[in-house]
Order: sequence, then C-alpha cells, then structure tokens
Amino acid sequence: MKKIEKVTLIGLGAMGVFFAPRISAKLGANFRILANGARKERLEKKGVTVNGINYHFPIITPDAEGDPADLVIIAVKGYDLLQAIEDIKNQVGPDTIILSVLNGVESEKQVASVYGWEHMLYSYMRVSIVMKDGKTDFNPELGVIRFGDAKNDPENLSENVLACKELFDACNIKNKVDDDMLKGIWFKFMCNVAENMTCALFDVPFGAFQKSDDANYFRNAAMWEVIRIANKLGIEIGQAEVDRQNHTLGRIPYENMPSTLQDLKNGKHTEVDMFAGTVVRLGKELGIETPICEMFYHGIRLIEARMFGEV
Repeated sequence: MKKIEKVTLIGLGAMGVFFAPRISAKLGANFRILANGARKERLEKKGVTVNGINYHFPIITPDAEGDPADLVIIAVKGYDLLQAIEDIKNQVGPDTIILSVLNGVESEKQVASVYGWEHMLYSYMRVSIVMKDGKTDFNPELGVIRFGDAKNDPENLSENVLACKELFDACNIKNKVDDDMLKGIWFKFMCNVAENMTCALFDVPFGAFQKSDDANYFRNAAMWEVIRIANKLGIEIGQAEVDRQNHTLGRIPYENMPSTLQDLKNGKHTEVDMFAGTVVRLGKELGIETPICEMFYHGIRLIEARMFGEV
C-alpha cells in the first residue's frame, strides 16, 4: 500500500497550524514548511505558537531540488494560490499527492491544470481558528479535514485516499472521506459566502445571525444565489443544507468572527474575490443573477480600497 513518509506544507496560517504540530510529531524532520523571503525569516526567528507551545519546523525553499514530498498540503490564502502553485514545483514528484485546503470551489482545478488530476484529492476543512501575530489557541478535537476523490465508495477507496487516511489517523487528526466531495465543498462555499460576506460588509459577528432578521436576510439571499449556481453545475444542494447550517449557527459563540471580517480588522487583504467574486463571475457565465453577491463584492472591495488609501 502507498505510504506517506514525507510531507511539505505551504501556508502556516490558521489552516496550516491545524496540521503542522501533529504531523511534525509523527514525521519529525520529514515534515517541512515551504517558505522563502520575509516569511522564511519570520518563521526561523519567531516560529509559531500553538496552544502555548512555540514551534520551529524545518523550512525548505522553493528552489530546493531533488527531494519531492509524498504529500503536499497547500494552505495559503486564495490570493496567494497562483504563487503557491509555482513554489511547490520541486516538491511534486511522479507519485506526490496534493491537497489544496483553501476556501472556495476552484483551487483543485487550478492546481490540477498545472500538475494533473492524478495528483489531486479534493479537500475542505471544518474548523474555526483565529491566528494573530503567529499565535493561536484552539481545540484540535473540534476540527476535521474532509478529503477524497470526487466520489468515494467506502468499500473501495483509492490508493491516494487510503494513504492520506492512514497518515491522518496516525497523527490523531480527525478526518472524514465524504461519499460526495463536490457536494461538501459547495455546501461549505455556500456557508462561507453568506456568512463571511455579510459579517465583513456590515461589521457584525456570527452572533448577529442568532438575533437579527436583517443579517439573516442577506445571508439567506446569498445562500440561494450560490445554490442556484451549484444546481446549474449539477451539484445537488438546497433547502436541506440551508436548514442544516441554520442549526449549526446557533452553536457558534456569539462574538466569533469569520475570516474576512478578521482580515479587515487586521488591515489585511481579504478573499472577497474567492467568495463573492466567484459567485458573480459564475453567475454571469451561467446566466444567473447574483445581486446580493455583487453588492458584497463591490462593497468589500471599496472598504479595502479605503483601508489601503486608494480612495
């Protein structure tokens, strides 16, 4: 059976730290962070602090040759994906598996266009991690990585899926192989677009959805814009998924903030292009109106322009 003995991670932010300490504990020096420039210098100097423990993981640079990984995990922000695709080139060998754990619904397609679908598994994460100044505290038991081929038969999983599952199980990383990965990815995208964009544009926490009909007006409208696009693409999501997320929102701590609002409050660029921007673009391609997401897209871009002194 295929075995993963060497892992390279690019992106040691909120998603990357979900994996790094536990894979490092299992693989030691065979777990590496891919970084260069100022990011490399910062990680070498300060490392990252996760649940009170400071870690300095081995670092390799994109120009390091002759030592490809068995598994590459891409955990960067959406606006850094194209650079990450270029940076991992020396880490991808003939049998390397690639997981792109970004938000959104198109990163696998972008990576596969360069390296081929034979390397790719679909993946998405359900975890809430807030990272600031290289530090974070979170309960690893509350997060899960879902991964697999587009469709998965539990009785006949592919070699690549089995290899990843063996690694995650050995590292005590909660994981699940969905029967239908595309449905899961689009469900998460529906939630991300509706919640991230509403909270970011109106500067409200998740708790707003527990008590404000106005917040839920925008959230519900955005969800259905995503659903109509997904359905046109053959992805079967609908009212059942809306009801499921309505139930989940009631369990999220009131003051928690989604990543886009965190980015704005920290003076950073957001993933608005990946969220609302993707909905608007696909809507135009498919002939589906997306007025709420168009408002989100232009509104958040205007906030960014003001923040960076462009207007």
